[in-house]
Amino acid sequence: MTTITIETDREVVDITDDRLGRLRIFNLVMGCVHLVSGLFMVAIGNRDFELPTSTFTLNGPPGTPLADGSIEEFVGVPLAWGTAAFLFLSALFHFIIASPWGFSLYGRELRRGRNRFRWVEYSLSATLMIVLIALITGITDVAALIAIAFVNVSMILFGWIMEMVNVPGGERWWTPFWFGCIAGIGPWAAIVTYLVINSSIDGAATPPTFVYAIIATIFVFFNCFAINQWLQYRGIGKWKDYVFGETVYIVLSLTAKSALAWQIFANTLID
Repeated sequence: MTTITIETDREVVDITDDRLGRLRIFNLVMGCVHLVSGLFMVAIGNRDFELPTSTFTLNGPPGTPLADGSIEEFVGVPLAWGTAAFLFLSALFHFIIASPWGFSLYGRELRRGRNRFRWVEYSLSATLMIVLIALITGITDVAALIAIAFVNVSMILFGWIMEMVNVPGGERWWTPFWFGCIAGIGPWAAIVTYLVINSSIDGAATPPTFVYAIIATIFVFFNCFAINQWLQYRGIGKWKDYVFGETVYIVLSLTAKSALAWQIFANTLID
């Protein structure tokens, strides 16, 4: 049986103060980009456009035909604010990292081959993103949305564990990574299954083309995060440098969130 030793206080990444300083500026710039984009969505977008959520009741005992049940609207989600929210979350964490307290902790994290700021932010912003994609697809049931959200959070937390139990250059324990990949399949499987089944119903309206474009592009970006971590812990090419992988995470975060935000804006939020 393999014994896993978690070493959380040992510096394993050699990073100069100058390089850390450049990362601080980079985080500050990325924070400003996210903030400006979020403010633009709120200021220019259609703030009255909402995506409904729903509950379903059988109106009878278990086994009652679904046709006898009823769907009730629960609450509407303002899409402009929802889109801006995951941009604002990213901006907030970039600014925290660039702050005097946050930057000191950020430097200690990187020198230990981890970044817990990243995983906390992703657990919030990426989860909001996948819930919005589910809503755009037509998944409105509150229970389904809650399940999708928590499965996505689980995927992110497996990434956190992967960093905590592995150090760059040391022995690798891949179980958290593969468990995270399995968890990550769940939300996308639900979304694709929902689309396929509904599209096969005679007379059912099919989602507009931009919905499929959103699913395809964001699915690719979500997988790029996993590929980045895999390359980082395999130590392939430039990914032997842990900080290079950290930089890729920041760039991926900007591109994935921007891709989703602008596709939503272009297709549903223009007044």
